[in-house]
Amino acid sequence: MQNKLIKLSREILQICDKNKITISSAESCTGGLISQYFTSHPGSSKVFLGGFVTYSNNSKIKILNVKEETLKNYGAVSENTVIEMSEAAKIILNTDISLAVSGIAGPDGGSNNKPVGLVHHCVSNLENKNIHRKIIHVGNREDIRNKTAETIFYMILEQILQI
Repeated sequence: MQNKLIKLSREILQICDKNKITISSAESCTGGLISQYFTSHPGSSKVFLGGFVTYSNNSKIKILNVKEETLKNYGAVSENTVIEMSEAAKIILNTDISLAVSGIAGPDGGSNNKPVGLVHHCVSNLENKNIHRKIIHVGNREDIRNKTAETIFYMILEQILQI
């Protein structure tokens, strides 16, 4: 585990605990990495209520109720999909904030329209607004997954530091 990500996840948990904010997650390309960082800290269950690893389209549909039309029209790696994933995690686990990520970690699976490293990040915040970022991360599979976690941690911090 990376020290920077351990520190960021701890900071998020501390701020959320202080402000009685709960978090949930819906992960695809990170395969539970973000949840792993949160749960590596003692007492994290007061803030992090749970997460979903929905790696396949079928799991996105069956677990998070992502619409088949969304996946057909936009694909799993899209703004529309991560918004539906994040909103579903928030509703299912009844949290204040939720996050979702979906991307192409590589080394295979990329295309001209959706290259390796492309990740869509979403945070559904306290005001029920969806904050989205589309980023093409550079590096190997591990780098892309870690950069995705780092990006989502900074996105959450931006939201909770406004309180």
